[in-house]
Amino acid sequence: MIVKPIWGKRCHRVPCILQSRIKVDYIIMRTVVETKEPSIDRQTHLGEAAATHDDHSSVDTRRGCEDMRTARKSKEKDTHQLIVDVAERLFRQIGFQKTTVADIARELHMSPANVYRFFAAKSEINEAVCMHLLARVEAEAEKIATARGTAAQRLRNLMSSVEKTHYKQYMYDRKLHELIEAAITENWTIMREHNNRMAGLLEQIIVNGMSSGEFRQGDAALTARLVNTACIRFWHPRLMVEYEKEPEPTLDQMIDFCLGALAREPV
Repeated sequence: MIVKPIWGKRCHRVPCILQSRIKVDYIIMRTVVETKEPSIDRQTHLGEAAATHDDHSSVDTRRGCEDMRTARKSKEKDTHQLIVDVAERLFRQIGFQKTTVADIARELHMSPANVYRFFAAKSEINEAVCMHLLARVEAEAEKIATARGTAAQRLRNLMSSVEKTHYKQYMYDRKLHELIEAAITENWTIMREHNNRMAGLLEQIIVNGMSSGEFRQGDAALTARLVNTACIRFWHPRLMVEYEKEPEPTLDQMIDFCLGALAREPV
């Protein structure tokens, strides 16, 4: 590159131009320095603010992880319930003994291995479906036990509700009826727990009746077991079949008998 010398008037203007440019560059550099200084001060004196920002980031991260875990658990719970619902439908159609894990997986468009992630064995699915059916009985019984009204009326309503549920299942869902019968015959843990909860609700009604003076005083727990034993033929799956053609005693007659035994003796 060839640099040509500058002559004449332009030569006199060069120092002025250079001086102006140097002044502008100085102003720009000074501005940059002044701008950086507050930032340095903030970093030095407001170190706590920076740490607080880091703390917030850490909290947000933990919160995000917790949300993800909650969402995953919710999804797993939904899948667990979906398996139970599909199993119940298949049990109702072809029976719990003929239904396989592969059948359930096929209906859900998943592999049997994925079903086994939620249930270790087919027997656990049987118990889950049975528990689902029994939970409906318990929910209705609890409503009746805590409702308003006399103890005698609540006891009658509870026994009638249980009998109605099991009779309807026997008549229209025979395959599910067989599942309940197996749970009783084989003495499944969930069935024992269900019977204990139902006996507790019955005892609760009897205790209320004794406290109000409607029923005679006595051992409420023993009385509840006696009443349950007297009426068991009306909801035990096998006894319902054996006594299907026996017209008497009816449930109302048996309840009247129990209430007569419970009634307070006239003074």
